Formats: sequence, C-alpha cells, structure tokens
Amino acid sequence: MSKILKKNIIYLLLISISFFSFSGCAKYKAQNDPNRPLTAKEKREKNIEEGRGASLGTLLGNNSKGTTYQFSTSNPMWRASLETLDFLPLTTVDYSGGIIITDWYAENNNNKEAIKITLRFLSNEIRSDSVKIILHKRKCTADLRCTTNLIKSSLIKDELRSTILRKASLFEKADKQKK
Repeated sequence: MSKILKKNIIYLLLISISFFSFSGCAKYKAQNDPNRPLTAKEKREKNIEEGRGASLGTLLGNNSKGTTYQFSTSNPMWRASLETLDFLPLTTVDYSGGIIITDWYAENNNNKEAIKITLRFLSNEIRSDSVKIILHKRKCTADLRCTTNLIKSSLIKDELRSTILRKASLFEKADKQKK
C-alpha cells in the first residue's frame, strides 16, 4: 500500500471512531412526566412560579428572592401614557420591555405626512426624565417616495411629556386616596 492510501485509511478510521464515540453523548431521553410543560409559554410561567431563571442581579451575585412585580395597571406612568396616546393606533406595547410604539398616524387622511411616537420608560417614578420620547415624521411625495426624519423639536416632546406627567400624578393621587 502506498503512504497516501495508509494515511487516508488512518484518517477515515479516526473520524469514524470519533463519530461513534461522540454520537452517544447526544442521546436524549424524553421524560414521561405528565405535568411537564410542553410549550415555551408554559415553561416560562412554571420557571417564574418556581423562582428560577437568571437575571442581571443574580448574575452579579445579588441572589435576593424578594422581587416585587409592578403590573401595568398599577403603574401610573404607564396608564397615563396609554391614555394620552389612546387616539393613535399602537404597533408595539411591551410593559416588561418598557416601550410603547405607535403606528404611523396622519390627520384627515393626509397620506403625505405622518408621525410615529416611541415612548421608552426609564423608570417607574413620575419624573420628567422617566420617559424618553422619540418622534419621527414621514413625508411622502405624490409618487409615494417617502422620507423619514427624526423630529428634534423639544416643544412637541415637552408638551407630550407634561401631559403624561400630569395624568400620572392624578392617577397616583387617586390611588393613594383609595388606599
């Protein structure tokens, strides 16, 4: 036999040995537990219920199990923002991610100009720096060529922010009176 043929046989033999030895590692036995969650949503709910999972706090060594959850109905900033934007169609509303994004909105069926509002919640506190407001304006020509620009006018943002803060303060005051 030639040297090349012997080398190829050795390589083939090593590859087949490693394949068969590592293929035993991939065996998976399904559990026969009827209470085992099957869908991702069920698994998440079970993990939350059991207090399992990783968070930034647990990864950094803060293993305190005393987590308090605040639901969207009890957060005055969230409620005030949704009430302020209730006339706009919403595309994304994610309480856990702290973001509200509206769809493009044009007044009086004006297809040439539309706005989009993004609210990012930075804190649950009722303060002016607790919410970041991003406004986009879309302008389209007659042949439907559109450009999108960021609106930098602080006047519109400040008016929207003050409306949200005012409503949030009223909600918080009403909640305290109920208690």
